Amino acid sequence: MRDRATATLTTILIDDESLAREELKWLLNDFPEIEIVATADNGPQGMELIEAIEPDIVFLDVQMPGLDGMNVIRQLRAKGAFLPYFVFSTAYDQYAVEAFRLEAMDYLLKPVDKERLAETIERAKRNLSRREPEPPGVPVVLGEPKPRASQQHAKIVVRSGSRHFIVDAEEIVYAKINEGVITIVAKQVEGISSYRTLEDLQANLDAEQFWRVHRSFLVNIDRIREVVPWFKSSYQIRVDDKKGTEIPVSRVQTRRLRELLKL
Repeated sequence: MRDRATATLTTILIDDESLAREELKWLLNDFPEIEIVATADNGPQGMELIEAIEPDIVFLDVQMPGLDGMNVIRQLRAKGAFLPYFVFSTAYDQYAVEAFRLEAMDYLLKPVDKERLAETIERAKRNLSRREPEPPGVPVVLGEPKPRASQQHAKIVVRSGSRHFIVDAEEIVYAKINEGVITIVAKQVEGISSYRTLEDLQANLDAEQFWRVHRSFLVNIDRIREVVPWFKSSYQIRVDDKKGTEIPVSRVQTRRLRELLKL
């Protein structure tokens, strides 16, 4: 067993064969820098986990029922979602060219050789060390709403059906983007925004009040009511909309959340 010499690399395994998942987990247990935070047995579930957790590395099979490994990457790209480093682990060598066209980091043949796996992990560590860090978020202060001297009193237009509502910024609970469409959830109304990106929306709101907890979510910190432990070493936050929605916190923002709340 090697000494831990690097930061933890959060990892997801996606394979429809349970024995293959367990074999890979067993091999990865000898690499202390690898932290397996979730597993999935199909492509759609894997996509959901990737978007929610934003892991460093994903090991995935090529051939899976419903949605194969190649199309997992294609669909994530089409949505503009976060893309981790992908490592294909498969019994078939004929998909390697297509895998590298999709910019997969590596392509491992089953049964996976441990020395070859070690090379893959070293490559991932080098690549991650060169990846630009996520821009720093705003300070996070949880608790009762507090007056802010510099608070912007923005009003946001929300379209619901054929009606256009004017919503005060402080009434917004959260906003999310999916396939290029921004949905705003406020205390009394939910609908579509005319903003094209969450960055544009955030620029028109109070930077101290609205926290980009995830690439796909912008949250009013005054509307956060609970921090919920989720997959290993990750969290969701529950907000006080009508549904009590739980929103994933990205990897980088999770680190900030832990530091803030001493989790």
